[in-house]
Amino acid sequence: MPHASSPLALIGGLALIIGALAFVAVFSYLAARFDYPQVLDGEAEQVLPRLRSGGSTMRAVWALYAVLPLLLILGAGGVSAALPSSSGLMALARLFAAVGALAMCLGLMRWPSLHWELARAYESAGPESRHTLSALFRGLNLYLGNYIGEFLGEVCLAFFFALSGVAMGLDSRYPSWLGLAGALFGLLFFIGALRNITDRVQWLADINNYLLPLWMIVLGAAVIWRG
Repeated sequence: MPHASSPLALIGGLALIIGALAFVAVFSYLAARFDYPQVLDGEAEQVLPRLRSGGSTMRAVWALYAVLPLLLILGAGGVSAALPSSSGLMALARLFAAVGALAMCLGLMRWPSLHWELARAYESAGPESRHTLSALFRGLNLYLGNYIGEFLGEVCLAFFFALSGVAMGLDSRYPSWLGLAGALFGLLFFIGALRNITDRVQWLADINNYLLPLWMIVLGAAVIWRG
């Protein structure tokens, strides 16, 4: 029989599930209309005109995508509330979740803001100005995208998922496989985040794009129902 959930656990679990479903919807839209995530490796002359041609809808979708990671902060609070016996461990997990979510938000927000303005300027720029804009585009992608949003964000979230899995494994109300699965997913997510250091793990990062929403739904459901 499920145990009664605290209000924060209920809200946090719902935030994880809603965030996962929204992630799938937005990711699918960008994959179909913007060739995402392959477009992240493109050059300014191909990417910026496509971004601009998407109009206000494309910009709004990117803005929505950028704020979705913030639901992980609320979700982490719910997971922590559902694991009171591991308060110290979960305090650390919440910190990692907050830093990771904010880093992802910062990295993604470049698309409806900085890149949008670059795309606007690129339309009327001359050859020399376009060369400068292209260099700025690559620099922003490398710093805000690869190393802030992806590397820092995903490494921090990997620790959150792993610590949450360990805490669940220590709580008798949850099945042992759930804690093991959480710790294992955290490890896989960490390894996938290293794709910015070595392309040998790119295949795992691609798999993690599918595992992430799946695990968020499982974790959210577990938090709501308390095992």
